Amino acid sequence: FKESKHSLIMFNKLLLITLLYHITYGQAFDLSIPTILPPSQNKVKVGKVSAGPIEISALGCGTWSWGNRLLWDYDPSQDEEIYSAYKSVRDADVTLFDTADSYGTLDLNGRAEILLGEFEKRYLMETEEEWKKKEEAQSPSKFFGNMFSSSLDSSSISKQQVATKFAPYPWRVFPSSMTNAAKESLSRLGQNKLALAQLHWSTANYQPFQERALWEGIGNVYDEGLCDAIGVSNYGPQQLQKIASYMEEREVPLATAQIQYSLMTYKDCRDMNQICDDQNVRLISYSPLCLGLLTGKYDMDNLPRQGNPRRQLFREILPGAKPLLDTLGVMAKDLGKSQSQISINWAICKGTVPIPGARTLRQAKENLGSVDFRLSSDMVEELDRVASNIDKPMIQNVFQTK
Repeated sequence: FKESKHSLIMFNKLLLITLLYHITYGQAFDLSIPTILPPSQNKVKVGKVSAGPIEISALGCGTWSWGNRLLWDYDPSQDEEIYSAYKSVRDADVTLFDTADSYGTLDLNGRAEILLGEFEKRYLMETEEEWKKKEEAQSPSKFFGNMFSSSLDSSSISKQQVATKFAPYPWRVFPSSMTNAAKESLSRLGQNKLALAQLHWSTANYQPFQERALWEGIGNVYDEGLCDAIGVSNYGPQQLQKIASYMEEREVPLATAQIQYSLMTYKDCRDMNQICDDQNVRLISYSPLCLGLLTGKYDMDNLPRQGNPRRQLFREILPGAKPLLDTLGVMAKDLGKSQSQISINWAICKGTVPIPGARTLRQAKENLGSVDFRLSSDMVEELDRVASNIDKPMIQNVFQTK
């Protein structure tokens, strides 16, 4: 009887607490341990794909424009808006951020890396604070002590993966140049290790004697524990096979190869897909929107501003791109998507990891809208066909090798 009476008293106390909680928070009381999810739990989420021995997000974010005055009219006053874009893609589990030690115009050299480091620290701090506020609002721990509390910290958040490219400047002729460059990048980032250490381009076309020192140096970056894997940029099929053989002998994981890969360059770069598959290397597509041409924003009456190098370039290639832009427009209307989203999704369907840039919240959301659907095989084939028939495709990077 005493046990029954004690149980009844405890039940009444619990009922009273339940009523108080309901009155205070206007919701039913739940005795289960609360599951606290990030504030972005209902937004688009980006998945993971393999890249050699590591995993990276299926969509990345390029940072070329962060600090670039010439092409993208960067100004430090834009940093807060850039952070809003950064936070949006991080909330969606984008982890891969492509950058370079040369990104940033003149006195702003290295600016993109600095911002990436500052943004990540701020993001982790703000996200943890948001989680704690959410936990305090949902958790009954204020009534039951700590028995129902959950522990949240930055380890619960998907880890940022910085992929930095090192420029083969003429004075970087020794292997130590690469390890020194990696340490300098890590200092700007405020971090201890890169996800990917990449060679920005090959010197095979103009200074071949430097190439082997660069390969040895980037391999040393991995051996010294400064990165999880290495990658290359602007390497064509032939040069990619050569460095892949070299790194295999050294037991250094070559995880990625990035080239200018879009519907406007597909005609010249489609052979890279098979080569990358053969080498177990993930193909990363930079400039998947062809410097903005594939967004549908520009035409012959609406070109980039005077003085911007893209103005003359677009003037030359826009006429030949009309059949492609018209096809993108029809597909965008049919699917309720934008031309940008169709273009990025096409690159995903081709097995690549696109890294479109984002300087504004609107651009970030636009990019994220490319991962919540998938083009049909017929649509991909049609885009392949139209892209392959472009008379004047986008010019390749001057440092691109065969």
